[in-house]
Amino acid sequence: MKRGPWILAVCVAGMILAANATAGSIYAKKNQTAKGVFSDDKAGKVGDVLTIIISENSKVDNKVNRDLQKTTSNDVNFNGKDVQVGSIITSIPSLKFQAESSKSLTGKSDYKDERKFEDRITVIVIDVNPNGTLVVMGTRERESGGDKQIIQASGIVQPRDILFDNSIRSEQVANFKLISINDGVTKSYNEPGWLGKIVDFLWPF
Repeated sequence: MKRGPWILAVCVAGMILAANATAGSIYAKKNQTAKGVFSDDKAGKVGDVLTIIISENSKVDNKVNRDLQKTTSNDVNFNGKDVQVGSIITSIPSLKFQAESSKSLTGKSDYKDERKFEDRITVIVIDVNPNGTLVVMGTRERESGGDKQIIQASGIVQPRDILFDNSIRSEQVANFKLISINDGVTKSYNEPGWLGKIVDFLWPF
C-alpha cells in the first residue's frame, strides 16, 4: 500500500488548520481599542468622559460712603457818585449785591453677596486643541418632587491637571462656564412677587 498520497493529504490538512488557528502568544497584535498594560483611564481624546468637581465660592462686600459739599459766595459793591450831564447833576446811588449758594450730598451704599455652589458633573471631550488641551462640555438634568434643575458646564482642561481618578477641580478649568437653571415649586420662593417687581422698577432711589 502506498502511503505517499495519505501523508501529503495529512500535511495539507494540518497546514490549513494551522492557518486558521488563533495565536495564544502575549505578543499577538492587539486591537485598536485595547489599552496598554501601563496606561491609565484619564481622558485624552474626543469622546472620553471627565468628572469636574465644582467648588465655587463667590463673596462680594462693597461699601461706598460719599460726603460732598460746595459753597459759593459772590459780592458786588458799587459806590454812588454824582454825574453831571450838561447843566444837570445826577446822583447815582450806591449798590451792593451779595449772593450765596451751597449744596451738599451725603450718600451711603452697602452691598453684600455671598454664594456657594458645590457639585460634581461628568463632561465629554468634544475637541482636542493643537496644543493638546481638551475642550469639554456636559449637561445634567435632575427632576424630583416637582423641582427641576439643569446644570451645564464647559471649559478647557490641561491633561496634566487631571487627577488619577479622572477628575479635575473647577478652578483648574480655563474659561469655565457654569449655568444652573432651577424650575419648579421652589422657584417662586427664590424670586420677588409681582408687586415687589413693580415697586423695584418704579422706586427711583
